[in-house]
Amino acid sequence: MKNIRKYLSVLMVALLLTSCEDFLDVNVDPNNPTEVTPNLVLPSAQKYTANLIHGTDAGARRINTLGNMMMYNWSQSDGFAWYPDEFKYLVTSSFYQGIFNDSYSSALKQYHILDMMEGSRYDYYKAIGKIMKAYHFQLLVDLYGDIPYTEALLRKDNATPKYDNQVEIYADLLVQLDAAIGLIKDAVAPVAVGDDDAMFGGDMEEWVRFANTVKLRILVRESGTRNVASDVAAIVAEGSGFITGDVMVNPGYLVEEGKQNPFWNFYGKDAGGTVTMTNNATCASDYVLAYLAGTNDPRIDFLYEKPANGHLGVPQGLLDYDTPVVDAFMPSEVSNIGPGLLKSATMGAVIFTLAESNFNQAEAVVSNLLTDGDAGELYKDGIMASMRYLGIEDTTAAKYFGKNLALIDWDSSPNKLQAIMTQKWIATNGLTAEQSWFDYTRTGYPSGLPKSILGTSADRPVRLYYPAGELSANGANVPVQPNAFTAKVFWGN
Repeated sequence: MKNIRKYLSVLMVALLLTSCEDFLDVNVDPNNPTEVTPNLVLPSAQKYTANLIHGTDAGARRINTLGNMMMYNWSQSDGFAWYPDEFKYLVTSSFYQGIFNDSYSSALKQYHILDMMEGSRYDYYKAIGKIMKAYHFQLLVDLYGDIPYTEALLRKDNATPKYDNQVEIYADLLVQLDAAIGLIKDAVAPVAVGDDDAMFGGDMEEWVRFANTVKLRILVRESGTRNVASDVAAIVAEGSGFITGDVMVNPGYLVEEGKQNPFWNFYGKDAGGTVTMTNNATCASDYVLAYLAGTNDPRIDFLYEKPANGHLGVPQGLLDYDTPVVDAFMPSEVSNIGPGLLKSATMGAVIFTLAESNFNQAEAVVSNLLTDGDAGELYKDGIMASMRYLGIEDTTAAKYFGKNLALIDWDSSPNKLQAIMTQKWIATNGLTAEQSWFDYTRTGYPSGLPKSILGTSADRPVRLYYPAGELSANGANVPVQPNAFTAKVFWGN
């Protein structure tokens, strides 16, 4: 099992690319490391980012899967025992430990190499490294609370890093994002970033907008703990705004073994065209289908495959699959993951949705953090962005509005925050569902969300445990394991 001692002990570029033309071919020979140049490190790091959100080539579950299970989006069809730990909320030191381990050993290590590049000519790459480190470190704080930060990634200089306070990490992430924006704006004759950038193709203005978008996510999430108005005002004053499209990683995914989009590879079909076992095992929950059908939400047929006999979901943790009808919940009869999510093996891997960005802005306006902008329009834009990603025509999407229903129509929703959080839950379904889990912990919305039949706690978990490898390799620094069901991350208290 990997641990911080292993990935901090030696500096080498793991999985560096052997060709600028094919960013999915990698060199894994640790005895003959390729020259460390930023155009080789960047796409490798971004591929790791996609894997951390959507799963590894080997089929290991990562952040998005966890979010969909915690938010009752997905369940399990008959004939499988695919998600017993998730349904039992069995949070232990081995539960989803790959998120912690792989964040440090793969993505963060690569972005840190970019951040530490010598010479001002690499300022663009340094900026990208800082932005993506902030992106990943926020995820780790949101999942674990206190984590290695200031002493992390120092390799042999410190193989047993201390754990930093989560509040202080959040504060420094804003400093690092500001520094990244400054590097981009003030760069003098920098080496240009090009096709090696699998997210924005070297468009540094887009990187500034993404930095602002990550900053707002941080500020909105912690807004209940301190006055963040001046920090939000600084984003507005900077002037570049926020992302204008879904942020995706696509290093050139191919229909080849080890080179497909990780979400498709895990939940769709293998490179030979065979439907994966995980696709057959994974289906909609009964609750999410009832909710979408009850509001005539057109996203239901895009988020979930519609069987011949109509949509059918399964309660999380159901063990008696023969009730009420024998074989009713077989894979062919239930609503598996839908075509709006499983588009193709070569689709981009989503790491930040435009819908979430719009909802974050809407919340900022409602909370008087943003003084410019119309919260209702931003809210509607978030819903429209969700539907457009799934492939729903605007004319169809428009029919969703005007029903005078709370949690759909802005004017008909007396609790604006509840409306925003409910729609964010639907919009992040299958894509970045962990964000809805964090916000559920923070706000309690969407309300009425069931918990698994097998869950023995009053509600779902609010965090993860530190992994077993850390306890053995860095035990003197690892904090006492918090209660996974009651000890919320600082922004949830």
